Amino acid sequence: MNPLFDRKYYIPDGEARKMPDGRLYVYGSADIAGDLEYCSNTYYVFSTDDMENWKNNGVSFKTGIYEDSILREPVTIGGPDCIEKDGKYYLYYCTSGNGEGVAVSDTPYGPFMDPTPIEFADKDGIDPAVFIDDDGEAYYYWGQFVLKAARLKPNMRELDMSTYHNCIASEWEHGFHEGASMRKRNGLYYLVYTDITRGRATCLSYAIGKSPFGPFERKGVIIDNTGCDPRSWNNHGSIEEKNGQWYIFYHRSSMNSMTNRRMCAEPIAFLEDGTIVEAEMTSQGSSKPINAKQQIDASIACRLRNTSCHGSQVSLYIVPRADHGEVLTMSRNGDWAEYRYIDFGDGVERFRINASSAKKCIVEIRIESKCIGECIIDNTGSWDNWKEFLGEIKEKVTGTHAVWLFLKEIKGEPGRLADIDWFSFE
Repeated sequence: MNPLFDRKYYIPDGEARKMPDGRLYVYGSADIAGDLEYCSNTYYVFSTDDMENWKNNGVSFKTGIYEDSILREPVTIGGPDCIEKDGKYYLYYCTSGNGEGVAVSDTPYGPFMDPTPIEFADKDGIDPAVFIDDDGEAYYYWGQFVLKAARLKPNMRELDMSTYHNCIASEWEHGFHEGASMRKRNGLYYLVYTDITRGRATCLSYAIGKSPFGPFERKGVIIDNTGCDPRSWNNHGSIEEKNGQWYIFYHRSSMNSMTNRRMCAEPIAFLEDGTIVEAEMTSQGSSKPINAKQQIDASIACRLRNTSCHGSQVSLYIVPRADHGEVLTMSRNGDWAEYRYIDFGDGVERFRINASSAKKCIVEIRIESKCIGECIIDNTGSWDNWKEFLGEIKEKVTGTHAVWLFLKEIKGEPGRLADIDWFSFE
């Protein structure tokens, strides 16, 4: 289910790695809820055996000025990468100010110790990436707008600058913005990166080459997080295989903010020529379709559409609410929230919505291009007073569908409409 991790963690910039113990580990930066800055001074590591159940392995690396800090600099740390070699785990990190460094651990989840700068890359870029080829040679990538690369020496801490390439991908040729990640599949090298060619840095795209240094030919978009939140701006992630299935790991914004980002994942498919089919954002993520008869948290919407055309107005978004987890809020007439995918089984007759509102309004349930039912939300007295409302399904619906909650005002009741906590079918 998306987002992947407990809601109190805002983990963007995900680098997913299947490690020698067979578990899949996700390394990312960590936003702080409500902060206006990207990232923080802490890394966490999450892991899974089955892409369903995720374990928080705790703090793996931290910066700061405290006595127990690992890196004694008061800096934030951005998108990391991690790889295993000869029984050691090497964490590559970047800091505010374009710092680049590496720390080491005996486990894939740290703590990572003995941090040292990577000469030449340090102070020269952001978003490190590491890759070990089949012959054991290791490669290091870094940069924004222009991607640079060089082989790592056997100690995994130094670059062999005789192999330095100053531009293996660029914004003008590939749409490369930042966030490189390298994988190899069936003899082809896949460079995954944040792409700005659709106007904002919301896409994760890929280019294919026949060597770790390319040349790389841009092939297309893997996923675009446009629409996940009114202020969504960037994306950063990776691809990885687990239990025979490849996934794209990416992040989505929340809370009407560019900086409250969360980790998500979607299965991806390769065609015979090695190209990747563009994936869609879903609520189910790496899980099965959601059972329509369970209580469905409204905040797992994969896309939000808002109709506000005034910059001073807050748009439909997801926000924490005391005793209710997270809810949809600030809706207006014509706004909708999308859920992919919901399994109706052999059919349902009614739907139930837990909502609050200071006025009367309508919530329609839509699948594909048609409305299958509606529910009148009465004035509950305030947006802090929650009640359940029941609506009828007008026609039998079976199987799996994308579902939209579509909000409509009642004549004479314009402006902000209902907040929604959860919904279910019966």
